[in-house]
Parts: sequence; structure tokens; C-alpha cells
Amino acid sequence: MNEDLRNIVLGVLATGVSASFGWLGRTYFWRRKLRRKQEFFGLPGNSECLLVVNKEAGGNGAVHRFDVFALLELSTLIKECGAHARILPHDQTHQGFGDRTEFCVGGPGSNRRTAAHLATLLPGLTVNVEVERGPDQGAFLIGSEQYRMDAGVEEYVVLARLMAGEDRRPVFLFCGQRAITNQAATRYLARHFEALARRHRHRSFVLLLKVVNSQAYGPDVVELVADVTVAARTAPAAEPAAT
Repeated sequence: MNEDLRNIVLGVLATGVSASFGWLGRTYFWRRKLRRKQEFFGLPGNSECLLVVNKEAGGNGAVHRFDVFALLELSTLIKECGAHARILPHDQTHQGFGDRTEFCVGGPGSNRRTAAHLATLLPGLTVNVEVERGPDQGAFLIGSEQYRMDAGVEEYVVLARLMAGEDRRPVFLFCGQRAITNQAATRYLARHFEALARRHRHRSFVLLLKVVNSQAYGPDVVELVADVTVAARTAPAAEPAAT
């Protein structure tokens, strides 16, 4: 073997080794990212989760198109984790929580399951579910702070991950003042779950988000208002009994 041929063979071998190490490195980082994603959502491979579907508030039982979009975005997240979803209507979900990851879309006015979770897990958060139009329609009361909506201009949505205990699966709530805010919250979760996982790890969190000018920007422009975990999970003090 002359020197030129030997150099060619060595070059091919070096290229093959470098490509192998590159492939192994990319595979390692991809698997590590996947494991972190699965841990954050409580979705190990081949597991089952629940997608709890609401109805359009004040409608005839149909699902609002923006809530359908939210469900589609959640379905993509679930598929990326290698899990699969069981879809249940909000008024037929007669089971506890913690055994399987649950994604619950819609506020208490359109989703009975959300109403139950708020009463049980977030006693410091109440939502005005009056159907008549008025300044307080859909308003959030979190602790002592009230958040009213200006439809299409400034609207709020609560994004929560609630842990029922160690070795239990989380409940994700997307509780918005309008259907488009539910989609905004699912999109925010899909974009920021890595930062949320680093910040909160295995703990529960409740975030208040503001959707800005949805009539122009749709569900894309979302601002984090505050982490309201403590206020939302703290039951209001009982008023003293009248004497």
C-alpha cells in the first residue's frame, strides 16, 4: 500500500469515526431532551393520558374552534412524548386524578371538570361565570386581586400544573376567559416548557398569563403577569360569623 492510498483509507476511517461520534452525541442529547419532556408532562413512552374537552360557553354543546386548536396542539405534545390520549367530554369524566396525566381545557363556565379542580385544588381562585354581559363577566379573583377582561384587547388565562403528590401524574389546567386564551395558554406551554421545567421541576405551579390584542394577533402574543401559585392554592379566610 503506497502512502497516498494509506492517507485515503485513514481519511475515510477518520470521517466514519467522526460521523459515528456525531450521531451518538445527537442521539444522546435527543434522548435526554425527550426524557426531560416526558418527566415534565408525566408522559412516559406508551402511557395514556386524558384530554378533557369542554363545550362552548353559552353554546349548544359544540366545542369552540379555538378550543379544538388547543386540543390539536396538546395532541402534538402528547405524540412527541410517545404517549397517547383518551378524549373525554367534561361531563363524563367521573374519576379521580393523579393516576394519569390530565389536560383540562376551558374555564369553569364551560368545563365541569375545571370547576371541580378549582374548588378542590385552587380554592384561592374564583371565576365569574355569569353569562350576562357586564364588566365582571369572566373576571378572575385570585386572592384579593381581580382581573377583568377587555374582549379582544386584554384577556387573561391561568396555566397550571398541579401535582397530586409524589409518584403521581400532573393535572394541567388551561382556564381562560375566552376560548382563544385557552389556545394561547397551550401554545405558551409548548414554547416554554423547557424553561418551566427548569424553574419548577416537579412542583406545582399556577401562572397568570395575559393575551394581548387577540383581535389582531390571535393567540400568539402572551405575557406572563405573575406566578400566583401561593395565592391560588390558599383558601380565603372564613368570614367571622354574625353575632
